[in-house]
Amino acid sequence: MNPYASRRYIISAIFIATVLIYLLRLAYIQIIDLSYKYSAENNSRRYVTQYPARGVIYDRNGKMIAYNEAAYDIMVTPIQLKPFDTTEFCNLLNITPKYVRDNIRLARKYSIYRSSVFLKQISAETYAVFEEKMYKYPGFFVQTRTLRKYQKKIAAHVLGYVGEADDNVIKKEPYYKMGDYIGISGIEKSYETELRGKKGVNILLVDVHNRVKGSFQNGRFDTTAVAGADLTTSLDASLQEYGEYLMQNMSGSIVAIEPSTGEILAMVSMPTYDPALLIGRSRAANYAALQRDPLKPLFFRPVMAKYPPGSTFKLLNTLIGLKEGVLSTETRYSCAGGFHFGNRVLKCHNHPSPLNLTAAIAISCNAYFCNVFRSIVENREFGSSEAGYQQWYDYVKAFGFGRKLNSDVPNELNGYVPTVKYYDKFHGAHHWNAYSIISLSIGQGELGITPIQMANMAATIANRGYYYTPHVVKKIRGRTNIDPRFKEKHTTPFDSTLYSIVVEGMYQAVNGAGTAGIGRLADIPICGKTGTAQNPHGEDHSIFIAFAPRNNPKIALAVYVENGGFGATWAVPIGSLMIEKYLKGSISRPALQDRMLTFKRKI
Repeated sequence: MNPYASRRYIISAIFIATVLIYLLRLAYIQIIDLSYKYSAENNSRRYVTQYPARGVIYDRNGKMIAYNEAAYDIMVTPIQLKPFDTTEFCNLLNITPKYVRDNIRLARKYSIYRSSVFLKQISAETYAVFEEKMYKYPGFFVQTRTLRKYQKKIAAHVLGYVGEADDNVIKKEPYYKMGDYIGISGIEKSYETELRGKKGVNILLVDVHNRVKGSFQNGRFDTTAVAGADLTTSLDASLQEYGEYLMQNMSGSIVAIEPSTGEILAMVSMPTYDPALLIGRSRAANYAALQRDPLKPLFFRPVMAKYPPGSTFKLLNTLIGLKEGVLSTETRYSCAGGFHFGNRVLKCHNHPSPLNLTAAIAISCNAYFCNVFRSIVENREFGSSEAGYQQWYDYVKAFGFGRKLNSDVPNELNGYVPTVKYYDKFHGAHHWNAYSIISLSIGQGELGITPIQMANMAATIANRGYYYTPHVVKKIRGRTNIDPRFKEKHTTPFDSTLYSIVVEGMYQAVNGAGTAGIGRLADIPICGKTGTAQNPHGEDHSIFIAFAPRNNPKIALAVYVENGGFGATWAVPIGSLMIEKYLKGSISRPALQDRMLTFKRKI
């Protein structure tokens, strides 16, 4: 046997094994490990996202409210980076070396192959200078996108704002990538899917100096961005602007609704802010400053503030009393300065006594409606106070209180209507009755009602018994209909004839010898109800709900002025002026308008 034969076999085996290892490695690199392929592709190609223009937002009359303007982001692809002159780079972009180091590190953490935002929203001037010298900085390029612009400083809370998608959003929704924008609040959030459009991509060929040499395969694999859908809102921009003007020194809210459709005509939340503060590179700093502001300008009062409705709630107690047969138009109750029970008294203002129902609504007699509430809860047909209260509670809930109305404005809260269980826990089961909770008769106590719910009550009375869910968007470009839930008629358990009684009382409140006489207009029959809500933290709140004209109403509204005192002092004039502005397009009482600007806000 040849002594070298075994060695030959061993050497051959080693050679074959080596060749196999290289072949397997090549196969792995070409088939499984795509990093080299990506590296080669990324060195010769640039994937530029084409961001669609966000949908434009209009008011009900076609006036542009929110539109777009071009902005420029500097992008970075870490794997393409080469050593560069950091000093010159920082001078061009007015940034620090630390910013460069920190953001390149973040970009590498995100992905070394994918591009991400290095510097957001540079000016057009900076963009022009940087573009000329971009060849010096391989791995960097400029990407165009759009930012929101506003025609006027109005409706900030309703419109909402746009910001960067955070990590949680990116994980949940593959559409969004690092640096993408998304609606954060308002209808920008509610209608994000419609407004955002669809992104496209351009694949460009670049040389070793990162200079564009043309499209990859003549754009064969490019996709075109599709612009977002335009929204036509139900807002009347002029009315919205006027409401914010009237309340510029106040804290509170106005919500105005078209009763026949549920379309929101104005939604004022004061204090407010300039919507332009929450766009651009200064957005984060401005947002932090707004958060620190003791006046809470970011707080969206129309859907989030829970207020006692005050005497406006007497209208609902009227409907319940009429429905249950414990009240009629001729029912009279005396008022000796208020409602006396035991050694306590729920006070009332001076007025003629006794009153019938219509006069009681117009003059807003507390004693009268305490008696109405007592007669409902203590109705013997229910068998107990708890059962009577439960029936009252069910009527209140059917009117849209104590629950979300399901508007298209985000962050709407339920408000609060106390339950039987709440009072059982507070007083003890079977240890309470109508006298224990008598403050509910005049819209006080534990009730928490949002301004949009109050405006919806006004709209429901205006319609004599039904409402449509209040909403801000009335048309989406490319769609034939809005969400079906805004077309659904919600009926209440009260006959239209009962509403006619309430409407007469509201008409007399403004046009007769009632509490809202300051809001009277000679040529527009306004129906309204004042409210003055007790405030344990300061002066009472001023409230007014109304609709007009009396027949075939075009507008219903709720006005809430925090620390405004009597309803007639501030809320009634504001409501009346808003109605006149909407129905006539002009104001005939400039002195009344100017007086609204003299209000001194209490912090």
